[in-house]
Amino acid sequence: MRFQTALRLIYPARCLSCGDLVESDFGLCGSCWRDTPFIGGLVCDGCGAPLPGEAGPGGELCDDCMTTPRPWVAGRAALLYRDNARKMVLALKHGDRQEIARPAALWMARAATPLLLGGTLIAPVPLHWTRMIRRRFNQSALLAQYLAQHTGLEMCPDLLLRRKRTKSLDGMDHAQRFGALSDAITANPRHLPRMEGRSIVIVDDVLTSGATLSAATDACIAAGAAQVSVLALARVAKDA
Repeated sequence: MRFQTALRLIYPARCLSCGDLVESDFGLCGSCWRDTPFIGGLVCDGCGAPLPGEAGPGGELCDDCMTTPRPWVAGRAALLYRDNARKMVLALKHGDRQEIARPAALWMARAATPLLLGGTLIAPVPLHWTRMIRRRFNQSALLAQYLAQHTGLEMCPDLLLRRKRTKSLDGMDHAQRFGALSDAITANPRHLPRMEGRSIVIVDDVLTSGATLSAATDACIAAGAAQVSVLALARVAKDA
């Protein structure tokens, strides 16, 4: 206890977003918490985007999911990709702020409670090896790792492989995004027995068009998965 107290005096807990002092590690100060758009209430069963109204007896779908049917059975996201949430996602992805992944995975676990059933296998969206060398870590794998720790579920970091390097999807329209990801992701042959007949949750940092998660889902289904759900830290929504 004395050692921990001494450490706290030397390295006090600070807000993940603004750096102000907070009461516990891996937390947000009150102001940053208010500025972080957590998703709650009625959500789209396909992608986790917030919806107006109250939940009915069946799952509700947003306009995007009704227009573009998803290959996965259900999807959730913890945050809307704007304001402080966007700042933290970019800090994790490009700013080497890996400490953000631990609390972010807890937020994701809360958002995805209906998807994280016993026996579910968690897998991250893969990075191409050239991008992994440049970035040094896969932020989706880090989120998946902490999600598995929070939930006690099994996680396989290399269940899926990115067999071709794709250009950045930024600035691409819907058709271009899906075209760029065509045949880009495949199941790892080493783990085919682990996928057969399993329920799989694929983890990514941001869900935009769904092109990347669709490619990952198709790879899992082709490898024999019983069903696939998706979980993102943040969801880009039209009304965000």
